Amino acid sequence: MDVKAKVDEVVKKVQSDPSVAKDFEKEPVKTVESIIGVDLPDDVINNVVDGVKAKISVDKAGGFVDKIKNIF
Repeated sequence: MDVKAKVDEVVKKVQSDPSVAKDFEKEPVKTVESIIGVDLPDDVINNVVDGVKAKISVDKAGGFVDKIKNIF
């Protein structure tokens, strides 16, 4: 399984649908499994969840940096 591809798939869905984002905040494992459509082993699903959280954090930080650049 390509974990990076699954992370990208979940990130896209979480960022494009506010209700999915809210579900991800409450129950990330359950939300990821519903998006992927597969019940994965705990170690794999936790890697996907961690990857999604990291990517979303980086994307938010990048947006913040872009806004700051416009100030100067």
